Amino acid sequence: MKNLFKKITAVAFLAGFSFNTNAQSARDFIGAPAIIPITSEPAPKLIVDAPIAEELAKAKVIVQYRTENLRILPVYGQEALKISPRIGHLHITVDNLPWHWADASNEPLIIVGMSPGKHSILFELADSTHKVLQSQLITFEIPDIKTVHKH
Repeated sequence: MKNLFKKITAVAFLAGFSFNTNAQSARDFIGAPAIIPITSEPAPKLIVDAPIAEELAKAKVIVQYRTENLRILPVYGQEALKISPRIGHLHITVDNLPWHWADASNEPLIIVGMSPGKHSILFELADSTHKVLQSQLITFEIPDIKTVHKH
């Protein structure tokens, strides 16, 4: 009985040790605790993928993006700057037009019906007061369907 208890204890210890060495920390997964000042949080980061090539041939622009150290949420105003982990949204500008829209959906950007030719989309990561924290420009081309040959 004593040997069985030692074996169970050893297995439990090894299983626990193995779990701890492979797991991410809680901070890695959910971010900094709310009691830590936002100024000590790592800088927010925006990562934007290229449009999905297969969809461009159908005149559909689908772009996936993600953020690090900032959650995309539809919350705005000065008071929201105090929330930790940070929250914000995106400003989306197409083809350098003088206007943009705010996106807080955290879903892929989808634009349908763009004309053939070269285009650009500016993604700006903004805080709750619309201050731009980081930006990324993507460029792509919608093929002219009339000139695309089907084989």
